[in-house]
Amino acid sequence: MIKKVGLVGLGKLGTAMLTHWDQQRISIGLYHPNRTKAEQIVQHYQTSYLLKEEDLSELDVLILALPAMEVIPFISSLKLQSKTQHSPYIINMATNLHTFDIRHMYSTLNVYGIKYMGHARDLLEHGNGLFISESLLPPIVEEYFKFLGKIVVDSEDCLTQVNKIATYYALKTAINLENEFAKRGLSTEYLKRALTSLAPEVIRSYSEGSLGHFAKEIVNQIQEEK
Repeated sequence: MIKKVGLVGLGKLGTAMLTHWDQQRISIGLYHPNRTKAEQIVQHYQTSYLLKEEDLSELDVLILALPAMEVIPFISSLKLQSKTQHSPYIINMATNLHTFDIRHMYSTLNVYGIKYMGHARDLLEHGNGLFISESLLPPIVEEYFKFLGKIVVDSEDCLTQVNKIATYYALKTAINLENEFAKRGLSTEYLKRALTSLAPEVIRSYSEGSLGHFAKEIVNQIQEEK
């Protein structure tokens, strides 16, 4: 039997996931309250199709790639049945909304959390994402997400902590670069290049263990300063 999976939320994360599913020729239904916008988006993906509001309750899996503030109102607007009857597995992907809170409010629904660790642009361009779930997932859900990367069973709070630490130090680095370039009187064009190309690629090379000789010398210098 063919399973029906729907995606709600066509922002950066939703688009990144949809792009990889489309490349794998995986059929995904798309829903957006603005019918015109939904029709425009569907035209860009060969394996996607439009969902109407009344179709959502008939899905097997309903993936919510929505901002945290929109998840509860959206679920409240649906006319879903209890676990004892047919209702979709609802996937909460909002980083700042704990899945436990949704389950507490909607105890009769099948709600699971899958949180993406990283930046949506990285998932779009490179795939191989890392996702966090606090519980084992139904096989049909795992089947769809395996095309996007790896799922690790861990606390959602752990993901929040990682995101906060990474964001803090990334912004601190960016601000330090701005201050240093200004102090040295370097061009803002050079600063933009450092922020958008040099620094990100150096960090990527460092994480992959593929730094060049010049960068390795700077690593040694930093370690000596410590």
